[in-house]
Amino acid sequence: MSAVVPEVEVPASEDVLAVTEDVWMALLGDDAPLLPRTVAPGAPFDVAAWSAATTISGGWQGVVTVELDEALARRLTMRMLALPADEQASDSDVADAVGELVNMVGGNVKSLMPGPSVLSLPAVAAGRAAFSSDSALACRVDLVWQDAPVRVSVHVPQEGPR
Repeated sequence: MSAVVPEVEVPASEDVLAVTEDVWMALLGDDAPLLPRTVAPGAPFDVAAWSAATTISGGWQGVVTVELDEALARRLTMRMLALPADEQASDSDVADAVGELVNMVGGNVKSLMPGPSVLSLPAVAAGRAAFSSDSALACRVDLVWQDAPVRVSVHVPQEGPR
């Protein structure tokens, strides 16, 4: 876990971890918990095959992103949609599941911050979700679920020149 931008009010990494764990358990149950994953500060998420972003605007401004590898995104989809083991999740199903995940995490992050604020519809990508380049990393939580990496990040508008 890391925090990078101290000047702007940001959610604590511990709070982002807690809401992510709560959402994960609500969606997937507790038979395989999320575990911490040690990653060097500033290290890229080198396995992102699916990602999603949602923007919070209003009393607080920020972007919440979730990044997952391909196999994890598909396992998540199968569990969320309760698809039979012999069925294959379509890319559209995966996009819906990953979008719902970031929507739920983003909504919980929004509730931690000053408001009133609104949450955008999620932007989902096979690859990295794009968002404004004038934002800065506020906090990041790196986790692992069933041996696959998960990254949740919160970005805020950059204050002044970098």
